Amino acid sequence: MAGDTFWNNREQAQKAIEEANSLRNKIEPLLKAEKQLEDFRVMTELGQSEPPAEQTKLVKELEADLAKFFKTLEATELRVFLNGPHDKNNCILSINSGAGGTEACDWAGMLLRMYQRWAESRGWEVEVTDALPGEGAGIKSVTLLIQGENAYGFCKAERGVHRLVRISPFDSNKRRHTSFASVDTIAELEENTTEIVLPPTEFSVDTFRSGGKGGQNVNKVETAVRITHIPTGLVVASQAQRSQHQNRATAMKLLLSRIFAQREDEAKADMEKFYGEKGSVSWGNQIRSYVFQPYRMVKDLRTGVETSNVQAVMDGDLDPFVNGWLRAGGPLKRMQGVKDEEE
Repeated sequence: MAGDTFWNNREQAQKAIEEANSLRNKIEPLLKAEKQLEDFRVMTELGQSEPPAEQTKLVKELEADLAKFFKTLEATELRVFLNGPHDKNNCILSINSGAGGTEACDWAGMLLRMYQRWAESRGWEVEVTDALPGEGAGIKSVTLLIQGENAYGFCKAERGVHRLVRISPFDSNKRRHTSFASVDTIAELEENTTEIVLPPTEFSVDTFRSGGKGGQNVNKVETAVRITHIPTGLVVASQAQRSQHQNRATAMKLLLSRIFAQREDEAKADMEKFYGEKGSVSWGNQIRSYVFQPYRMVKDLRTGVETSNVQAVMDGDLDPFVNGWLRAGGPLKRMQGVKDEEE
């Protein structure tokens, strides 16, 4: 970075800076933790020569400082589990309503709000690239681009079917309903990536009028873009940006990411799939249950992590579930356990 020709290629320079920052973010917390641990040892040794009253005061201070230290150390430790080739990438998160009609669309809308709040609490940026509203309420499907450090590494824990049990606000008889929605997560790839080469003859581009931001421009110009990958039939769309060029770039990133995820799927059929095969969006396939009535509980069926504070979870407090999944070893550990049982 100190070289004279470093800024000759701005794009390559930016990548080098991002890589350097990523390495610093891994190393600096460890160095800081080592220094703090040494400070605690010195304080303990000095405190042994103090009178009992001062020792009691020192113990309370150490307990408070150690509580903060362990919390920071836990966050640093979680970075160790984010060692996948694309864990540091941005994440493309899709939500699709499942069995349950209007109730399921409303549930998908609730999940959208939950993930937006969770991402914002972590300092990530969230952009809705495409959405299909439900007929009565909520959404049928929505695609989010979540931008931030290790976004995909954390978000991949949410891939699967999510089940809701509550007294439906759409039922005049106030009966208890069960609804389902599925969540897909894939890592975002850049348009100029060398991992996927997409000839122009393999995809078609369509434009249409957007319903997003942009004022009168969206009513006059076809700014929204839809790209279809002809060999696989994959379709992606983007209508969040003001210009057609920006939407096309976003849609192309989505398409490349989905194609790469699908190819990884085929290459790793003996492990949990990179592009999450979740089964049907219905009974027996859920990864997490959200029960509002008759009791209140959110439980992750993969790790056993649960809480009765449903409101906090719906307001974006997902870290206990995500961290629990990462500490459990994620997909690799579960698949290894299955293989061991078979043997």
